[in-house]
Amino acid sequence: MHATVVVALGCGGQATPRVAPPGADEPKLDVPVPWIDSEGFYPRGVAPVTPPLAASLENPRATTIAIRGATILTATGKTIERGVIVLERGAITQVGGPGTEVPFGARVVDGAGKFVTPGIIDTHSHIGVYAAPASRAHADGNESVAPVTAQARAEYGYWPQDPQIERAAAGGVTAALILPGSANLVGGRGFTVAMRAGRTAGEVAFPGAPPTVKMACGENPKRNYGDKGGPATRMGEYAAFRAAFHEAAAYAAKRASYASARARWEERRRRAAELDQRAGGKGKPIPGEAAPEPVPVDLKLETLAAVLRGEVLVQVHCYRADEMANMMAIAREMGFRIRSFHHALEAYKIRDLLAAEGIAINTWADWWGFKLEAYDGIPENAALVTAQGGRATIHSDSAIGIQRLNQEAAKAMAAGRRAGLAVDEHTALRWITADAAWVLGIDTVTGTLEPGKRADVVLWSASPFSVYARPELVVAGGEVTYERSAGLRPADYELGISTDGGAR
Repeated sequence: MHATVVVALGCGGQATPRVAPPGADEPKLDVPVPWIDSEGFYPRGVAPVTPPLAASLENPRATTIAIRGATILTATGKTIERGVIVLERGAITQVGGPGTEVPFGARVVDGAGKFVTPGIIDTHSHIGVYAAPASRAHADGNESVAPVTAQARAEYGYWPQDPQIERAAAGGVTAALILPGSANLVGGRGFTVAMRAGRTAGEVAFPGAPPTVKMACGENPKRNYGDKGGPATRMGEYAAFRAAFHEAAAYAAKRASYASARARWEERRRRAAELDQRAGGKGKPIPGEAAPEPVPVDLKLETLAAVLRGEVLVQVHCYRADEMANMMAIAREMGFRIRSFHHALEAYKIRDLLAAEGIAINTWADWWGFKLEAYDGIPENAALVTAQGGRATIHSDSAIGIQRLNQEAAKAMAAGRRAGLAVDEHTALRWITADAAWVLGIDTVTGTLEPGKRADVVLWSASPFSVYARPELVVAGGEVTYERSAGLRPADYELGISTDGGAR
């Protein structure tokens, strides 16, 4: 309502009404409008920091070790007779012939008549997440609550004092990829470890190893979810994969849109502060604005979005040739790459496709027939894929098999040779060392014996391809993790347990 003011004029003039401006006599709110940042209500803890991969080449706990007089199989195609290898501060500093200088004060190990290889790397293991003794209490490998549990991480289920760890190290294993199981289409993130016992998972994490994610297709997911709402068929599995990645793409778009809106809001806030400061307190401050509402974090979709961005190495459990081709098609459609197929018993049928895509396989020497999708497995699988120009590894998927991966590689080599394929010991050694390191994304620092590489080394009593060969000394990152003369170190869980029924 407007107030009317009457003005009186002298000399008999007539008063003329004047209308006052709107709100001239109304109270005004002079409380400044703040800049509201809704992110201030989100957790502000310290995010975990992943070290660079180069950090795996330095170890303050490492000792200086020189192995002298052994046959050195470098996994680079080069063999050194009566060679010398020197390990210092967690890295290999020298690899050479008999005249190679040994540093003063080094522990010198006599390798005469013995063999030295890179440490064995297992690309598929569940020790630590299915710890010994086997029990439901130790079953931490499958989060079987939904077909897609990309938010789960094997690291948080890994028990670094699992008694199986010491036995794997005694088999010459220096690193492994610990994976969730295959009950789910996306089981979660893998965990690359240095094969030694520790107090915490963080202590045994392979420094700087890139993230991985486990997926699975075929019998296992549909068997697990067929009566839980699906997927109940392979049709449903691939539909669910595509739906999950489309959802992740939409989530990533929302996060990107929010980041852009927030950047503009932060620029306006900065500019407002600049203008207010320039005004020197004169006049009213520029009114604030509320920040755009953040998109809630979804840990499952965060992992899948990282896959789409190429930030995660995709590891897929898959047996049949047609299903591997299906997964390759989905990867092409969604714009991500598959690093390797696991088990892959029919890889030999599509070895040309795998080689063309640069996708590795991780398989067994001779496991087959334990379920229908495993019926077409053949012992020549790894050799055929390799002969095609592809990359193969021999994995364990077994707490027992991990102790004898050298023998598994020897069996796969023998099968290839019987089929007329030219598989030499260099190739077979790479199946459990250099090629395995590539699958894990750590091949720039381990998997071969070269100066500057990580000190992951095994001294064998005989050729590692002999059934009689045993690791005599195992070094991971410059630390001795097993020495046959000292015997197997019992895990904490085993200490104090009596064989005659006594108490701990």
